[in-house]
Amino acid sequence: QVQLVESGGGLVQPGESLRLSCAASGSGFSINVMGWYRQAPGKQRELVAQITSDGITNAADSVKGRFTISRDNAKNTVYLQMNNLKPDDTAVYYCGVRTKPDRRDSFEFNWGQGTQVTVSS
Repeated sequence: QVQLVESGGGLVQPGESLRLSCAASGSGFSINVMGWYRQAPGKQRELVAQITSDGITNAADSVKGRFTISRDNAKNTVYLQMNNLKPDDTAVYYCGVRTKPDRRDSFEFNWGQGTQVTVSS
């Protein structure tokens, strides 16, 4: 019931910045946690950062101090500001949101299609 549209990926050089955005659309649900995940070739998908509806955040140790997650609840949008990018940050970045359907006492998880981030000199 929720659709996620990601944007902001691209090719940058080490040390540069990117800002990813993910907009959730639809109806009949409330959004709980929003997060960003990434998957590099040959590796498992991993959590990059997440943020609750109240703005509580956590992030992977590898990105702390460089990446900042934020959200605009009015727009149902989550952002990932990525500064000082490194080659190891190269991956497909996925938006993931945990939602609760209005008519059910359960949670669902939804994925975006992913956006490529490539950091190369």
